[in-house]
Amino acid sequence: MKKGIHPENYRIVVFKDISSGEEYLTKSTMPTKDTIEWSDGNEYPLIKVEISSSSHPFYTGKMQFVDTAGRIDKFNKKFAKFAEKMPDTRDEESAK
Repeated sequence: MKKGIHPENYRIVVFKDISSGEEYLTKSTMPTKDTIEWSDGNEYPLIKVEISSSSHPFYTGKMQFVDTAGRIDKFNKKFAKFAEKMPDTRDEESAK
């Protein structure tokens, strides 16, 4: 391994999967201002993640619909102007 490229400021943090509610105690260098009290009575920095191994379909074997960021609404808003410009040909095709 190359020397000097890995961070030195690892600390114990809690990762919380907001989809499933699972929490993991591990080490990380990620910055955060949130904290949580762990089962041992100590308070640790909290890092929230949308998907982890407890909620990802590859690991769970089941599909979940996760739209935490409103991706569908963002898409519809972004491309609404194109839908207005396109002529509606569905009515003409159904009349034939």
